[in-house]
Amino acid sequence: MITHPASSRHCAVEFQALPSRIGQVRHIVSTQLRYWGLDPLIDAAALGVTELLANVHRHTGTDKHCTVELVLLWDRLTVSVRDHDPRLPRLRPKTSLGTSGRGLALVAALSSSWGARVQRGGSGKVVWFTLPAPPTAGAGPQAEAPPTAATAGAVGPDSEQLPA
Repeated sequence: MITHPASSRHCAVEFQALPSRIGQVRHIVSTQLRYWGLDPLIDAAALGVTELLANVHRHTGTDKHCTVELVLLWDRLTVSVRDHDPRLPRLRPKTSLGTSGRGLALVAALSSSWGARVQRGGSGKVVWFTLPAPPTAGAGPQAEAPPTAATAGAVGPDSEQLPA
């Protein structure tokens, strides 16, 4: 379900963070943002969500189930990824010789803010980032999203996923 309150919009997708699915979710994010009229945010949001999903795939245990959520609230877009591993990610120090470990630094560089928190009860974590929305972001359609891959597996809003 995709909801469209007057001052906000919400979309969430549940799936397994496997390499074959990450590209599909990136496409879902891009399609949803295009539908909301947020074309200027597509590249940054798609890159950021790809980095967060790569972390889920690489660093969680065998449970790769996660939820990607997009929330447009007034003048900002929040993109979050919730998984079932309570270990919080760490921003690694920059090294010129490292071949990995730059994902969170990239997310930090492309976003207005980012963070991570353990969910209540230690059942997992939420990693999120925000992007400033263009002034015309609220002018898009108010109807349900067209029947595309963007609506497959969508779930209702969950305030537990939003940054504090």
